[in-house]
Amino acid sequence: MKPGLIPYYIFLLLIFSCSEDKTHSLSEDKEKLTVLISSIEKQGNVLMEEIDLLADFYDSLVRNKKDILRKITKDKYQFTGSYSSNTPDSDSLLSSVIILSTTPDFAKARDEIRYTNGLDSLFVNLYNKYDLITQLYSNSKLQTSRVYPAYDVVNILDPNMDVTTFNFFYEADLAHNPEKGPKWILDPYVDPAGKGWILSLVHPVYENINLSAVVGIDITIDNFIQKFMEDLDGNFLIVTGKGDIVGGNATAIEGLSMPPLKNHVYRETIQSDNFRISDYNLFSSKSKEVREMAKIFLLENQDRFEFQEESFLTNAVCKRFSLIDWYAIKINFDN
Repeated sequence: MKPGLIPYYIFLLLIFSCSEDKTHSLSEDKEKLTVLISSIEKQGNVLMEEIDLLADFYDSLVRNKKDILRKITKDKYQFTGSYSSNTPDSDSLLSSVIILSTTPDFAKARDEIRYTNGLDSLFVNLYNKYDLITQLYSNSKLQTSRVYPAYDVVNILDPNMDVTTFNFFYEADLAHNPEKGPKWILDPYVDPAGKGWILSLVHPVYENINLSAVVGIDITIDNFIQKFMEDLDGNFLIVTGKGDIVGGNATAIEGLSMPPLKNHVYRETIQSDNFRISDYNLFSSKSKEVREMAKIFLLENQDRFEFQEESFLTNAVCKRFSLIDWYAIKINFDN
């Protein structure tokens, strides 16, 4: 054998071993992404079942409203102008209830509040049952709104608003939700009470063939997804179909040339006043390769990307959620 030359069979063995390691690694990464997505979607399915029951209960109130109104002898809520007079700290079992000035019929709206008061007990039970729920609410075509827990509605809510023009109402209508079932609103928004970024799940309530109201659950994104990533070994991201990062490990986020995180913790960053989710979008990365990765995953539906120019990054593996238009991505760094 000539010095410096490797026998052919050893060469083949090395090639096969490397290929086997890559295949094994890809398989492991995909399995971790499957576990991550399954854990999150299992939790999401539970909430969808809960909002189904909530909408069914609201529907029963609508169908039996005449009997309910006939039995009422005393109003549960007193009003000062558009707002119920209870304050956030006055009674932990009461919601904030509003009859907006945009209502087409104040008398009918007042009756609607009366026959839907039974929602409060369900709101309380669900809020106490799930830590990730930030608030529960209903909004109606008569411009009534019920939100639990109660909040400083007088200083926060404009009484001249039209709830039907907001996505937490119209996303549930027939045009956007022909199945008339639970509907996720995938554009996160910041909670004014400082609980970070929120995701909404809504469900329509129909009276005959007309959309009567929408019930909703607001979920804290941090609680919804972050804990599942912490239970898995590796660096992960959860991104929307638009490329916005809604959750992730600090190493993964900063490794993709994103803006620096507050205290290197994503959950602290998303709770800060100056956070803009658009700043943390894969298509806005300073790295050309990261932007290309986003294109490969989100626009071309491929599941693997090999980094060539980023010396500290090896590859990334992606898997799409089945429940909502989100993607889980595992970022692998060069050891």
